[in-house]
Amino acid sequence: MTAAPHHPQIVGTSNTPLARHEWLWENEDDTARCAAQLAAQSGIRDAFLTLHGDLGAGKTTFVRHLLRALGVSGRIKSPTYAVVEPHQAGDLPVWHFDFYRFNDPREWEDAGFRDIFGAPGLKLAEWPEKAAGLIPAADIAIVIEALEDMRRRVTLEAHTRNGEKLLEGLNV
Repeated sequence: MTAAPHHPQIVGTSNTPLARHEWLWENEDDTARCAAQLAAQSGIRDAFLTLHGDLGAGKTTFVRHLLRALGVSGRIKSPTYAVVEPHQAGDLPVWHFDFYRFNDPREWEDAGFRDIFGAPGLKLAEWPEKAAGLIPAADIAIVIEALEDMRRRVTLEAHTRNGEKLLEGLNV
């Protein structure tokens, strides 16, 4: 999907990552460990992370672990039908987007997403390709590939300097 001419892209995107890490998650504990390492870094406070992978790959599970590591309590549900779920982690605003059902670029303006992406805070987006041309470049693009059992092959690519710093802080 591309944006209508009156909906310009917020920030240019680059397909060439500045840094890249690959990780094999043997189980959900590895997912939680990666999330905790990201949550512990100051750069996460104003980061944009995109999550890529097939249905059931573990995108929402990773988001839940990240939000828990940041201190979000209560129910953390997938925003599949609402498109976005806001959270508060202390003084940190967090928005979790799921663009799986996003079909009309006009929804972007109508829902106020431009304002959200322009404000401080952590933004997490599942199925970002459905909002291509509207969202900024991801600080980190996380690609999760389901293998056998609970194992996942995970690739983290930094597309900004902030993302590069975040990846440097990971113990892969």
